[in-house]
Amino acid sequence: MHTEHDWITTPLTADLLRGALDLERTEHGLLPHRLPARARAQNTDGQLAMAEAQPSGVRLAFRTAATAVELDTLRTKRDYIGAPPRPDGLYDLLVDGRPAGQAPGTGGNVLTIDMATWNAEVTPGPVGTVRFTGLPAREKDVEIWLPHNETTELVALRTDAPVEPVPDRGRRVWLHHGSSISHGSDAASPTAIWPAIAASLGGVELINLGLGGSALLDPFTARAMRDTPADLISVKIGINIVNADAMRLRAFGPAVHGFLDTIREGHPDTPLLVVSSVHCAIHEDTPGPTAPDLSALGEGRLRFSAMGDPAEVAAGKLTLGVIREELSRIVRQRAADDPNIHYLDGLDLYGESDAAELPLPDELHPDAATHRHIGERFHKLVFAEGGPFAPGS
Repeated sequence: MHTEHDWITTPLTADLLRGALDLERTEHGLLPHRLPARARAQNTDGQLAMAEAQPSGVRLAFRTAATAVELDTLRTKRDYIGAPPRPDGLYDLLVDGRPAGQAPGTGGNVLTIDMATWNAEVTPGPVGTVRFTGLPAREKDVEIWLPHNETTELVALRTDAPVEPVPDRGRRVWLHHGSSISHGSDAASPTAIWPAIAASLGGVELINLGLGGSALLDPFTARAMRDTPADLISVKIGINIVNADAMRLRAFGPAVHGFLDTIREGHPDTPLLVVSSVHCAIHEDTPGPTAPDLSALGEGRLRFSAMGDPAEVAAGKLTLGVIREELSRIVRQRAADDPNIHYLDGLDLYGESDAAELPLPDELHPDAATHRHIGERFHKLVFAEGGPFAPGS
């Protein structure tokens, strides 16, 4: 047990954080953002504002000989009226790249959401402390991955030995954008979201712009990607556009081209992978919008339903099947002038046969086992030999 004077408090600064595009000073400390201030200023959607402030893929990274670490945070946890209580967000500890501990968040605010009306109310709570002890007493690289699904203000970092930033290890940076599945949905912990699994297997540094409910081809997101240094870029497109019933086929194709054009302004030759949606039975042939099944909520279960009419596809409404065909066509067209653009069919990551073995519990989001499956499959198809992100490809 360490006494109070054993602790060294290290200021929380940008050089100790990875995976965030912006850091906001708050009355409590430091709030990591996954979209820059300019993008946030152009956003008017509360769902996106909540999603980008949840630190999926964001981690503290430092070198130290400390055997004990304490991190004070103020979290904001979500609860949905009528749905089962959500588990506490977890902090994952890595030492020299290997799992070395895990701890739940404590204290904090609670955001209560009524999915019938989408009204929300915040109940304030206190700062909590996450503590890791028994670390090896040698110089080592330490990472603390923040909860992927809880807004987390960083208040204070304490260790029993000095801390310094981890030097650049020369690893490639992978910038990924996608929906709640990329954000982490119902993954077990922050290092168990599928992009983190794929990044670990591929030996790359992840910047995760998986934004729950918000992969909607927003121009400000494309500009954020354009302006973010990266060696590898992927964009996963489809499910949120169907969920929100956000556009028709006529608007979709030009919007995809515009999004990719903007990324290419800052990354003209970077390997760029366009990924379509994984299998989602309710929207394969039925358009959106998507809505929570209120009868299931009444039974204390969370389940989603497709509310569109398949007959409207002929008039330009979008399904996942339609979007996959269009994305494939767009990438083939662009590849004639862009040898570094690639397409990956999301069904190769998680298809109908996978769904039979690993069904989506709420009809929309994968569970922990399915995140593992998708992450390993992505690594095999994209990062391994012969893939578009393979070393030296």
